[in-house]
Amino acid sequence: MYVRTRVVVISICLLMCCLGTSDGRVNGGFKIKAVNLGGWLVTEGWIKPSLFDGIPNKDLLDGKGVQFKSLRTGKYVCAESGGGSIIVANRTAASGWETFKLWRINASMFNFRVFNKQFVGLDTAGNGVDAVAVSNTPGHHSNIFEILRDNNDQSRVRIRASNGFFLQAKTEESVTADYGGGGNGWGDDDPSVFVMKTVGHSEGEFQVTNGYGPEKAVQVMKEHWNTFIVEDDFKFISTTRLNAVRIPVGWWIASDPNPPPPYVGGSLQALDNAFLWAQKYGVKVIIDLHAAPGSQNGFEHSSSRDGSREWGTTDDNIKQTVDIIEFLTARYANSPSLYAVELINEPLSPGVSLNTITKYYKAGYDAVRKHSDAYVVMSNRLGTAEPRELFPLASGLKGTVIDVHYYNLFSDVFDNMTVQQNIDFIRTNRTAELNHIATTNGPLTFVGEWVAEWQVQGARKEDYQRFGKGQLEVYGRATFGWAYWTLRNVNNHWSLEWMIKNGYINL
Repeated sequence: MYVRTRVVVISICLLMCCLGTSDGRVNGGFKIKAVNLGGWLVTEGWIKPSLFDGIPNKDLLDGKGVQFKSLRTGKYVCAESGGGSIIVANRTAASGWETFKLWRINASMFNFRVFNKQFVGLDTAGNGVDAVAVSNTPGHHSNIFEILRDNNDQSRVRIRASNGFFLQAKTEESVTADYGGGGNGWGDDDPSVFVMKTVGHSEGEFQVTNGYGPEKAVQVMKEHWNTFIVEDDFKFISTTRLNAVRIPVGWWIASDPNPPPPYVGGSLQALDNAFLWAQKYGVKVIIDLHAAPGSQNGFEHSSSRDGSREWGTTDDNIKQTVDIIEFLTARYANSPSLYAVELINEPLSPGVSLNTITKYYKAGYDAVRKHSDAYVVMSNRLGTAEPRELFPLASGLKGTVIDVHYYNLFSDVFDNMTVQQNIDFIRTNRTAELNHIATTNGPLTFVGEWVAEWQVQGARKEDYQRFGKGQLEVYGRATFGWAYWTLRNVNNHWSLEWMIKNGYINL
């Protein structure tokens, strides 16, 4: 009886070891072949443009750059010195100082943020009508402006200030809020009429939720979360050779169900569903903090309000981010599907210093280890010339992964490449890059984002097949694995679902 019991105990221990290995934790794992669930819990408008269709004045969302040309002076409005001084209308061309970033209050009311990050307002300490850019906070009543558009020509606008009067360019050196007209047409001789040009583009989580407003946003976002990714998607993933999903999440998910405005509750329930579906269909999950508080790179996919990057500027900011990582890890630590936690996505260099990101990664790693032995993924900084800069930290920690993103896009290097040159670049350059960051006792390597899309015009299906096959072969050598960007997208080649179903990619 003793012998039998001992045999049973040993067998159970061996089984648990095997399960631990197949579970992919730091005591042993398998290579990840994953797909990103991009555009789901962190909005990216280019992935699903229709999400923004119901927003009034949707061309005037947070972060949109606007330039105003006075019809009276024929010159552009400018924040003198980029901010901290007066507003003038004397520039013959528009660039940074002549571009005002919108902070949207509602469909027609805005704050205007200038190049040096001050806000346009009225000189309340002076005559109360001069337009200046001296305030560092947007909340003052005197900093709110209303944009009224000509129904026949949407580019022609008037700007009503908080005192009830319209801005006018009396001269090139004076923009004041003291024009009481506005009902006399939209003629070229009217000093309160400006031609407005919009520049830049930002359609992230902040833009969609603030654009719809608190009541409508709840309805729109819950409908999106409940339909964009569903259980059948995990079933489909399980029928391919994919074995994992990388799920981008935003920092506000840790405050669910009542995140700070303009964000709305509900994304945490969607993530809970994803873990249930992943467990049901045997799919592993990589949680990816895609949008950190204040934005780590200024892009819409990090939910930046106006292109600014504020993450990592204070110790409180870093602590808040660590708390978010700990919250997510603790919530899913007992799920057999939790495979890895990615501490942050694409921090921007040099905006985020190596010292800052190293400090955060160590604290984030410790937060994960309090609850789980899941892999800890550390994303390389965008723009850094040293892809091994995280090795001194990561090599001394068990179960770490370095995430690199490879696109044959977003650089003029690829503009004129032929089909074969793109494929050769993958086989030669990307192979060398992966070899450079692969070490025997160092962190594992992960191509966390790649796509079978390029700058080549008029490529045939066979060309895409060769391009995809080349990437699969090279990125398959990454010691942790890879993840395609993304499962579903209105742009077909960015949708792995479409690429698989239409025979462009064979896993």
